[in-house]
Amino acid sequence: MKGFGFFLGGVLLEAVGFRPALWLMAGMLALVLANVLLSLPVELGKAKASKSFGELFAKSRAINLVAAARIFLFGSRDVWFVVGLPVFLYAQGWKYTEIAGFIAAWTIGYGMVQAVAPSVLRRSTDGLSREIPEARLWGCVLTAIPVVLALMLQAHLSVSPGLIVVVGLAVFGFVFAVISSLHSYLILAYAGSKKAAEDVGFYYAANAAGRLIGIVLSGALAQYGSLPACLWGSAAMLALCLALVFLLPTEMGVRHTASMAAE
Repeated sequence: MKGFGFFLGGVLLEAVGFRPALWLMAGMLALVLANVLLSLPVELGKAKASKSFGELFAKSRAINLVAAARIFLFGSRDVWFVVGLPVFLYAQGWKYTEIAGFIAAWTIGYGMVQAVAPSVLRRSTDGLSREIPEARLWGCVLTAIPVVLALMLQAHLSVSPGLIVVVGLAVFGFVFAVISSLHSYLILAYAGSKKAAEDVGFYYAANAAGRLIGIVLSGALAQYGSLPACLWGSAAMLALCLALVFLLPTEMGVRHTASMAAE
C-alpha cells in the first residue's frame, strides 16, 4: 500500500498539480480519521503508563544500542530517498509518474525482500550468535554502496547518471531490507520477558526518529550538493549504525539480566 501511495502521489502531481493534490489527500485523510473515530473501540490501546520519562528508555544497554543503530539505519535511507532522489530524477528529465513509479517499485521490492529474508539469512537458536555477525557483514556491504554511488556520480562517467542511480539504489534496497530484518530479529532476541512490548515499542520509536532526521537532512543536503551529498550523508549514518552494531553483546546472558532488571 505504501508503494501504491507513492505512485498515486505522482499521478496526482501529473494530473492536477501540487496544490490540488494536497487538498485531495487532505480530504482522503479526513475520511480515514472520521472512520477511525467512529469505528474503533474506546478501550483499545489503553495500557499502564510509565512512571517517569526515564522508563521510556530500555533498561538494557543492548536494546538501547539496537535502537540507536535503528535511528541511523533508517535515517540513511530517507536522507537520499525523500528529497534528493525525486529532485535528482526530475532534473534528469523524468516525469512525475516515472519518478513515482520507480519509488513505488523500490518500496514494493523492499517489502518482498523482507518477506523472503528468513530464507536468505542464517538463523541461530539463541537469536544472537549468528545474527550479530550477519548484521555486521551486511552492514559493511550496505555502507559501501552509497560511497560507490556518490563517487560514480561525481566522476562524471559516460554512463547515464539516471541508470547508475536506478541500478545502485536497487542493490541498496535489497541489502537494506535484509539488514532491517536482521535488526528486527535482534530486538526480539534482546527484549526482556516482562516489558518486551515496551522494548519493541521503544525500538520502533527510534525507527520513526531516524526517519525524521533523514527527511530533514535530505532537504538540507539536496540543497547543498544534490544527490551525491545525500549519498555521502547516507554513508556517514550507516558508518555510525555499523559502529553501534559492533558494540552489541553476543551473549544470551544480557537478555536475562535485562529481564531481571525489569522485574
